[in-house]
Amino acid sequence: MAFTIVSTHLDGIVVLQPQRHDDNRGWFIESFREDQLRDLGIATDFVQDNHSHSRRDVIRGLHYTVGQPMGKLLRVVRGAIQLVELDVRSSSPTFGKHVTLDVNEENQHIVWIPPGFANGFCIVSDAADVLYRCTHVYNPVNERCINALDPVLAIPWKAATPILSGKDEAAPGLKDAVDVL
Repeated sequence: MAFTIVSTHLDGIVVLQPQRHDDNRGWFIESFREDQLRDLGIATDFVQDNHSHSRRDVIRGLHYTVGQPMGKLLRVVRGAIQLVELDVRSSSPTFGKHVTLDVNEENQHIVWIPPGFANGFCIVSDAADVLYRCTHVYNPVNERCINALDPVLAIPWKAATPILSGKDEAAPGLKDAVDVL
């Protein structure tokens, strides 16, 4: 198997550790294996790839989609992030709970984020490049956001001076969010 599974306390979030092959030239990993992901129950019908580049202290999120809830397969190819996944499945026993993961170019973790989670991350290196495959094409009509700095969530972000987009900063907290799943 090309991946080892690292468990989290939120049902559905899957952290994959790819098998790394080192030699005198450098290293090699398989970052995507449709057959193995399918065997793990992870959707592999990806239709859009995204690449995000951000600088230290940027917080993106917490984003999720309605109408066509989107799954994402995320990895960091340069730098380091603090990844936060918030359960927005209203019928889930872990609704409103989050998991925080360190994902970076060194540990090479690949994270499956199924529909039903609000996704956000903070850049903890000078800059970071984040790649993610999506199960639906982005549609701004379906996008929702929960304020990453919502005191009710009490997420211990690792940003000295958080930098958010205007849209993310104006987003409601979890209690006021509409269309949670």
